[in-house]
Amino acid sequence: MTDQAPVTAPFPSQQSDSLVSTFHITYALHALGLALGAFGASTVVGSFLFGWPSIIAVVINYVKRREARGTWLESHVEWQITTFWWALAWTCAIAILGFLLAIVLVGFAIWFVGFFALGIWAIYRIARGWLALKERRTVP
Repeated sequence: MTDQAPVTAPFPSQQSDSLVSTFHITYALHALGLALGAFGASTVVGSFLFGWPSIIAVVINYVKRREARGTWLESHVEWQITTFWWALAWTCAIAILGFLLAIVLVGFAIWFVGFFALGIWAIYRIARGWLALKERRTVP
């Protein structure tokens, strides 16, 4: 893995700072969704996908997507949106597979292990992206 140098934005600093602040807020909303799942009655992934903080963050990402296009911040918008939709797709796949295999009791283990692994993946993605944003680097 190579360290990436900070990238300067090709548009005025004030707009860049505003977008950086906006994306700090969206990462914070995603992190709040994950924390609510970790410390609440829901699962980490369930709270991340269906909790209001992450849904608000994804809506903001879609609204700000055009402003970030062509800048180093574009990678952060795409990273957050991709994380959300891949988590949703894998949640559906795990739920369906677990349901089908629940007849032979293996499905319950698939649900537990699958949702646990997916929760760890979502935490990793949000943490990695937020740290890169803090350092003003793109996300791969």
